[in-house]
Amino acid sequence: MLNDRVAIVTGASRGIGRCVAEYLANCGAKIVAVSRKQEDTAQLVDSIRQQGGEAVSVAADVSRVDDVERMVEAAQQAFGKIDILVNNAGITRDGLLARMKDEDWDGVMDINLKGAFLSTRAAAKVMSKQRYGRIINITSVVGQMGNIGQANYCASKAGLMGLTRSNARELARRNVTVNAVAPGFIETDMTADLPEKVRQDMLNQIPLGRFGSPQDIAGAVAFLASEQAGYITGHELSVNGGMYM
Repeated sequence: MLNDRVAIVTGASRGIGRCVAEYLANCGAKIVAVSRKQEDTAQLVDSIRQQGGEAVSVAADVSRVDDVERMVEAAQQAFGKIDILVNNAGITRDGLLARMKDEDWDGVMDINLKGAFLSTRAAAKVMSKQRYGRIINITSVVGQMGNIGQANYCASKAGLMGLTRSNARELARRNVTVNAVAPGFIETDMTADLPEKVRQDMLNQIPLGRFGSPQDIAGAVAFLASEQAGYITGHELSVNGGMYM
């Protein structure tokens, strides 16, 4: 489905990002796995290669311009082009509004929103010259509905959707689509440590009666990265089990 396509996946060291990278590789894409530390994606890259795929690991802090430009250069050096960008890198620094520190607001915005902006700007230059590209931003259900104690995270994800729509309009004339996937409650190591009562309360809000898996998100990303999604742009695909409609 994605044979010979080159995909950059940020935040690829674990959870959704790692699963997306593996899924796209299984679909035939060549993977540029990005994390802050190169060793964090070494096992992922080895696994893809052992299964006959092609992958490289790149260390980059997506909130830093120099790192992002180096990331894009590394992708081009390794594979000669960039077809797909998945802006998945994200962090949380939760706290109630009255107690939230400035540095916690700035840190989340820098990675979640500015990081996607910088990565998109750099990759779009390559895609525009190619007159082909697929950009997929990982947003969140809480960016749609809000969540207590996550003003910074919710704002960053809602802002990412605005960025998606704006970039979709701007890049369409270059045959570059820009879409988003909005996960609901997904079972990852980031959510595994939540108290059981919190987990049960969230489960009660999900009509399908289960939490999502990283594979649920990866499948949605793969579709938006495919030729079949060539007439879809500026869209946010909710993958949340009906948690928010």
